[in-house]
Amino acid sequence: MSATFRTIELSLDQTVATLTLNRPARLNAINKQMLGELQQALDLVEQDDNVRALIVTGAGGNFSSGFDLKEQMEAQPSGTEQWREILDRDFAAVTRFWSLAKPTIAAVQGYCLAGGCELALCCDITIAADDAIFGEPELKFGAGIVVMMLPWLTGPKRAKEIILAGADRIPAREALAIGLINRVVPAGELQASARALARHIAAIDPALVQKTKRAINRSFEIMGLGKALEEALAIDLAIEGEGSPDKRQFMEIARREGLRAAIAWRDARFRP
Repeated sequence: MSATFRTIELSLDQTVATLTLNRPARLNAINKQMLGELQQALDLVEQDDNVRALIVTGAGGNFSSGFDLKEQMEAQPSGTEQWREILDRDFAAVTRFWSLAKPTIAAVQGYCLAGGCELALCCDITIAADDAIFGEPELKFGAGIVVMMLPWLTGPKRAKEIILAGADRIPAREALAIGLINRVVPAGELQASARALARHIAAIDPALVQKTKRAINRSFEIMGLGKALEEALAIDLAIEGEGSPDKRQFMEIARREGLRAAIAWRDARFRP
């Protein structure tokens, strides 16, 4: 299971693989290259019979700030066809962690926002450090949700509050209370806790684990998860293809003054 990557790292310790999002200077923002490398890494994990469980984590003290807005700012995509290519690529990489035959465990520290949050939610199990911050801020700057997994975990009431308000400061303990994650551990124990759980699962017959994961996922598919995610993606395509005034202004400020200024403009609109 060897490959050279620029935006991620992939390692194997006996039967447990670890995939690290590795763009710490950008808070592990998920760009086009990372999306391709994630798919390549997951292909390797899928094909390697030695791998029985996968841990997903982030370098530099954060999980991920989400899809790379700086890359989007520079590319300036517009129209349905350009956005279809972008969103299909985003959606396929994130949902791969849900559909991967082998069990996936997200080990989350620091920021876990937007597309990064959706990736963590798509993992089978999510363990968070006590300093982790979750959120879905997209609507606050005129974007939509690529992978609408959150309502399936929290229920509609809480999901609407989080998504419609663009909540992006959900602490780990609250995320645990509302069903976004499985457990909270001290930051210094995060990686050890994830490895211990991964090794425990890896000790079980891998065929049994994979078939049972498939059975659980199938239950949600019967309830309509797959169709609902596809419909939500289509709505997001309509949002991005048309382009909202808020998103245009956000990107104009980002191109003129930088991304920090655009985020400050966004946040200032919601101060009491």
